[in-house]
Amino acid sequence: MSQAGTIRAGMGGWTFEPWEGTFYPDKLPKKQQLNFASRQVPTIEVNGTYYSGFNPATYAKWAAETPDDFVFSIKGNRFVTNRKVLAEAGESMKKFFAQGLEELGPKLGPVVWQFAPTKKFDPPDFEAFLQLLPSHIGGLELRHALEVRNGSFAAPEFVALARKYNSAICYAHHFDYPEIADITADFVYARLQKGSDDIPTAYSDADLVKWAARAKIWAEGGQPEDLPYVDSTLAVDRKPRDVFVYIIHEGKIRAPQGAMAFMERVEKAG
Repeated sequence: MSQAGTIRAGMGGWTFEPWEGTFYPDKLPKKQQLNFASRQVPTIEVNGTYYSGFNPATYAKWAAETPDDFVFSIKGNRFVTNRKVLAEAGESMKKFFAQGLEELGPKLGPVVWQFAPTKKFDPPDFEAFLQLLPSHIGGLELRHALEVRNGSFAAPEFVALARKYNSAICYAHHFDYPEIADITADFVYARLQKGSDDIPTAYSDADLVKWAARAKIWAEGGQPEDLPYVDSTLAVDRKPRDVFVYIIHEGKIRAPQGAMAFMERVEKAG
């Protein structure tokens, strides 16, 4: 077993008009944007899957256009999570996983489930949702991340449930959403959302150095001491963990540069 997991940083999506000429070279055809973006960062979080379904041919095309070690994080569809009773999401979830995600093969990274800020923590119902999450698809092991946006989730009961089902709580570096750094799975998922387009790399160099150091601690199986925890009494197995970090801020124009700069800091940190 290696001494540390793999650290990957990226941004949300690859189709964004303001990136044309700021991130993408001038006159680069749109059909070549994924090819280009996937060679600048090692991972991308796909936001389009939250709003609509795709087909196996599309996922196969994405896989073919990207480097061998590239990884997509896929956002779960909103029809699964945007409901009053999560326990009733079974059919929508089956439909989501029937669209051909397995065509990504080893490039299929975590599936991140995003919940609305109005969605409050209901322990029995949320556990019923976690029980619906499949562990495999087409012979591929699935990893699930939970992005909650209501303060009611900042509870030891939520942390315990996430650990029980090996689902990562998405650490959200955000102005309004709860920041929960508790490690609950065999990987770490973070969304850094306090960046600014006034900074060429979204986050300052000093902040990127700090986040790269935290990512290194995560990858080595530890927990950064300067992040907020809901239940700091529970011991965490010190084992290598893959780390996924996404630079996603309000304007997001500098998100690609932020992700690239983050990876440079990670490499410098050794």
